[in-house]
Amino acid sequence: MIPKKQLLPLLLLLFCLPLRAEQLRVVAERGDGVYSLLRRYQLLEFPCNLTEFYRLNGLKANAQLLVGRGYELPVTVYTYNGTSIRTTTGNDNYARALSIQHYNEDLLRAAVRSKDFREDKVLYVPFHIDNCFEKKLQAAPKEILDQGEITQHQGNVTSPPPDDPLKQVTLTAYRTFKIFGEKYAYVPKIDDKLAGRIFYIVAGHGGPDPGTIGKRAGHDLHEDEYAYDVALRLTRNILAHGGTPYMIIRDDDGIRDDVYLKGDKDETAWGGAEIPRGQKERLGQRCEIINQLYEQNLAKGITDQLMISIHVDSRHKDKTIDLFFYHHDGDLLGAKQAERMHLVMANKYEQFRKGRGYSGTVGARDLFVLRESKPSGVFIELGNIANPSDQVRIVEPRNRQLLADWLLDGLIR
Repeated sequence: MIPKKQLLPLLLLLFCLPLRAEQLRVVAERGDGVYSLLRRYQLLEFPCNLTEFYRLNGLKANAQLLVGRGYELPVTVYTYNGTSIRTTTGNDNYARALSIQHYNEDLLRAAVRSKDFREDKVLYVPFHIDNCFEKKLQAAPKEILDQGEITQHQGNVTSPPPDDPLKQVTLTAYRTFKIFGEKYAYVPKIDDKLAGRIFYIVAGHGGPDPGTIGKRAGHDLHEDEYAYDVALRLTRNILAHGGTPYMIIRDDDGIRDDVYLKGDKDETAWGGAEIPRGQKERLGQRCEIINQLYEQNLAKGITDQLMISIHVDSRHKDKTIDLFFYHHDGDLLGAKQAERMHLVMANKYEQFRKGRGYSGTVGARDLFVLRESKPSGVFIELGNIANPSDQVRIVEPRNRQLLADWLLDGLIR
């Protein structure tokens, strides 16, 4: 008999285990071949799905399918628990859960699935989400190539990027961006939901201006360092979903999973330009860069362009605030985008911090970067850097990633 004091941890462990079932099994119909079958389930884009299909079914390459015979697809079927994809699959990665959701919804739209997974409680997790790198290199923006950030890898590579969860997998191609740092340099391709859209990501302050400075446990919290880390994570998310982001303020720190981010003054502006000390000159520099890039992209026929400026506010120590969003008065597109991001953030708080409430706001404000930038813009304040409760929102690296993930959701239409 299990002692009572050991029973609760055991029950909690069992509750947290993923509800894994088995491989999806389908019956080959007349006219089905391996390629057409995988294409129907949107698996053919990734070569590793093809290799896994042959392995699962003990087939040689280019084997023929027999009509009426059942075959296992490289898709694992889970019993959806009605709460979330992450708890169902036992993996807390939000971007992964979002790509699984999109995969299931795409199959529903294509009439491959007859019901939504939230209705029939059947969740499909394709093999490539956890085991594949993208089939081919997507065209990187020329400006990013010019910045010397991207390293392209092709051919058979047996060692994945450092600290990647995939180990000793044969890769056909992947992209790495030095700006994200060694650990996060590899950027997976999840989908093209942001394809054709331009984003100018501006981390507030930088260089000689650290922004506002908070205090926590004997450490200085520099606004520019935390705003930059969230901005960098958002930029990586945008790339993973097919968008073209420009990091206007740049550093060589990469994405950091530290609680206390060391302050420095070595940030530069796009193109390696030194950041001016004067506030007006500093803001004017980044707006000029944005406007030049905007005109270049507009000349190419790209009209869907958005500027996002990320900051951390400073108020009285006792004042807690939620994320709030500004747009310039008269910028209808910026207002619409700010409202969408605000709505997503409010919904996320309701989902994950039920009953807490959300007091973040959306409003018009005549801020320099909103007024002087040609593209529509959204100005975001992440919290009060002086308040101990708000500080947790930015000092915990997992929270910074969630901020970037939820802001991304507000960009996907």
